[in-house]
Amino acid sequence: MQFLLAVLAFTCLIGKRFCEPRYARRPWLIWFYDTSKQGLGALIIHAANVWLSPHLTGNPCTWYIVNFMLDSTLGLLIIWAGIRLAQYCARIYDIPLINFGEYGKPPMCSAWICQCILYAALATFAKSVLALVLRLPPVVAVLSTLRLSPVSDPRLELAVVMLIIPFFVNILIFWVTDNFLMYRPRGVSSKIKTKVRYQSIKKDKSGSEDEEQSADERLLGASV
Repeated sequence: MQFLLAVLAFTCLIGKRFCEPRYARRPWLIWFYDTSKQGLGALIIHAANVWLSPHLTGNPCTWYIVNFMLDSTLGLLIIWAGIRLAQYCARIYDIPLINFGEYGKPPMCSAWICQCILYAALATFAKSVLALVLRLPPVVAVLSTLRLSPVSDPRLELAVVMLIIPFFVNILIFWVTDNFLMYRPRGVSSKIKTKVRYQSIKKDKSGSEDEEQSADERLLGASV
C-alpha cells in the first residue's frame, strides 16, 4: 500500500514537467535522470524506516507519523543543504559530475550515476541523523506516551496516518525536491525570457507591417 501511494504521488512529477515553460521544459531523458534520484532516496529512507520500526516503543501510528514528518522537514532540509554544497563545490573546484541536474551535452550516464550515489549518501546521512534524534531519551519519553488525540477511532487514525497525510505530503515533497535537483543555470532563465518576449514583439510588429503593406497595395490597385 505504501509503495502504491508513493507511485501515485510520484506521478505528480509528470504533471510538473508539463507545467514547465516550453522554453525550459526538460527532455524526457533529463527528467528521468532528475526524478530517479528521488525514487532512489525514497527507497533508502523506506528501508531505514522498516529497519527502525522494531526498535521503537509506544503507539505505532504515532511513531510512524512523527518519523514521516521528520523525514519531510528536517530530513529534506539536510538533503537540500547537501545539494547546495555539492553545487557550490562543483563550481569552485570545476567538478561538473556532482553538479545536480547537469549531465553534459549529450547527457552522460556517468554523471547521472555519480549524482545518484551522492544523493543516496545524502539520504543515508539525513536518515542517520534523524534516527539518532529519535533515540534521544527525552524524545523517546515524549513519543512513547504521545497519542493522536483529535482522532479516537482506530480505523480513522490508521487511514489518516498511513494514507491521507503521506499521500499529500509526498506530493509536496516530490515537487519541492524536484526543484532542488533540476539544473538552473544562473542568469540564463531571465535571458531566455527576454529573448522569447523580444521575438514575440518582433513577430507582432512584423505582422502589423505586413498588414499595412497589404492595405497599401490594395489601395494602389484600386486607384489603378
